[in-house]
Amino acid sequence: MKPCPTEVGGLQVICYTAIDERHRFTGNCNQIVAGQLMGAMAGLTICQGDHGYYLFTCDADWQSVTDTWHETFDKAKEQAEFEYEGANNTWVYVN
Repeated sequence: MKPCPTEVGGLQVICYTAIDERHRFTGNCNQIVAGQLMGAMAGLTICQGDHGYYLFTCDADWQSVTDTWHETFDKAKEQAEFEYEGANNTWVYVN
C-alpha cells in the first residue's frame, strides 16, 4: 500500500491505519456506493473538517471510497473500531 497522503477528501489527515491482519472487518455498517455494497477497505483515515471529523474508508491508493461525519474525534475513532475491530490499536498519528 502506498504511504498515506497528508490530505484525503480535501481534508488534513489527523491519523490513519492500513487495514491488514491486525483488523477484523465486522460488517457492522452497510456502506453502499453506486448501488454496490462495499466490503472491507484497504485503509482508514480520520480528518478534521470545519465542524467535525470525517472517517474515510480508502482504497489501496488512499482514495476515499466512503465517509462518515462525527461530532468529535473520539466518536470517529469509535466508529472505526465498530467497523474494523483492532483499529484503535493501530492508528498512526500525523505530526
